[in-house]
Amino acid sequence: MADSPLGESPSGDGPSGESPLDEALSGEPPSGEGPRRRPTGRDVARLAGVSQATVSLVFSGSAGHRVSAATRERIRTAARELGYRPQAAGRQLRLGRSGMVLLAVPNLLGPFFGRVLTGVHGEAARHGLSVVVSSGWDAAELAEAAAAGRFDGLLVCSPDDKQVGGLPADTPAVFLDADPAAHPGRPTVELDLAAGMRAAVDHLAGLGHRRIGYLRSVHSAHTFRVRQAAFAAAAAGLEVRELAVGLNEGSREAERAARELLAGPGRPGAVVCDDDVVASGLYRAAAELGLRIPADLSVVGMDNIPVAELLSPPLTTVDLPGEELGRAGLAQLTALLDGELPSPVPPLATTLVVRRSTAAV
Repeated sequence: MADSPLGESPSGDGPSGESPLDEALSGEPPSGEGPRRRPTGRDVARLAGVSQATVSLVFSGSAGHRVSAATRERIRTAARELGYRPQAAGRQLRLGRSGMVLLAVPNLLGPFFGRVLTGVHGEAARHGLSVVVSSGWDAAELAEAAAAGRFDGLLVCSPDDKQVGGLPADTPAVFLDADPAAHPGRPTVELDLAAGMRAAVDHLAGLGHRRIGYLRSVHSAHTFRVRQAAFAAAAAGLEVRELAVGLNEGSREAERAARELLAGPGRPGAVVCDDDVVASGLYRAAAELGLRIPADLSVVGMDNIPVAELLSPPLTTVDLPGEELGRAGLAQLTALLDGELPSPVPPLATTLVVRRSTAAV
């Protein structure tokens, strides 16, 4: 049933077909110390109908395309039913300190995460650590990577709802741009997103705009829920027209949504975008409709990624300090690795960067 090229036969040199290392990883007590034992990788393999080698691939995070998604899920289900989890002592026996940390982001193509990675890399170099980046891993995949012990600790940045929960309790982990309530007991470094969104709306209102559009992300994540709640509070009393956009579809999807937002009578004279990639799509839609920025339409983005300065005219946007977020997160993680309880970090300040995409009515 296994789709691993390593076949179905149990591998190992122990009397049960399981190596001493696998026994250490499983937490099984030596024979003669009582009848109770923890489930092993061999037990998981038997229940899932796969080889032990396939189980090892999955829990080491090395399965890739060698093991199908259906088989990986069958192995995870079997592990949950048995209560199987590689133990911390076994991880230390296998690797000790690997010198590597994992930075998990929802979408590596998101330019903001490049800023975060820059900060993480810089701080990691000071501590002699290397950084590996994962993109789009769900909670189960993150838990597998943590349990396998390939990484000393995890940084999880701007997690979407599929990435929340499931990490082993003994895994050093820090969450960035995330909901502290969703990760009790874990250090969390937040951005002051609400203040940034208020600054964006107040800037437009101060320029005399009373009819404001909002291109909001439908991505299911805490970071966007905070932005949207802050926009609703700041724009109370203004005439608002909102339209949803899927960020994972890129700027072309944003262009389509922006065209709908701007077409027809009663169009807004200013638009706030949930991020700068959406704003770039809005620029194209405005040009197609013959609208000039900022003479006919003021635009504000959020993130302050490099493209913001390259747009014509340069984009007014809320700077989210990605580099500082990465540095602060890695500092928290190294404290955990040293056995310390990190001091809480206040929400990192966001700043409205006013460029030439906004003008008075």
